[in-house]
Amino acid sequence: MVYTKKMKTIINTPNAPAPIGPYNQAIAAGNFIFVSGQIPVNPATGDMIIEDIKAATHLVMQNIKAILNQGGADLSNVVKTSIFLTSMQDFAQVNEVYGSYFTDNFPARETVQVSGLPKGVNVEISVTAIKS
Repeated sequence: MVYTKKMKTIINTPNAPAPIGPYNQAIAAGNFIFVSGQIPVNPATGDMIIEDIKAATHLVMQNIKAILNQGGADLSNVVKTSIFLTSMQDFAQVNEVYGSYFTDNFPARETVQVSGLPKGVNVEISVTAIKS
């Protein structure tokens, strides 16, 4: 579903988890798409992945892909990512999975450790993309 209001377009898809608060999955403004932080929630079942950081990261990336696709973009359009981890001990595993989704022209990125994430998950990723 895509709604346009003033200078921004709201992007939501049933193929990614529904927002759990007062925000949208993504907003398009001009040629930019700002995707809200995604956590490892299966959009079809509502099940979360907590224990397996690699599987959790794959699910997060799949949710991001679904949102970008709804907005008319894909991972090749991503220019910036932010990764939030509850433990930097998971960094290598998250980085391995994350890296498998980008082949070249990697986006800018930061990875930070946080004291907690929504629903007790261990990873959250947000992205900014630009439509070509």
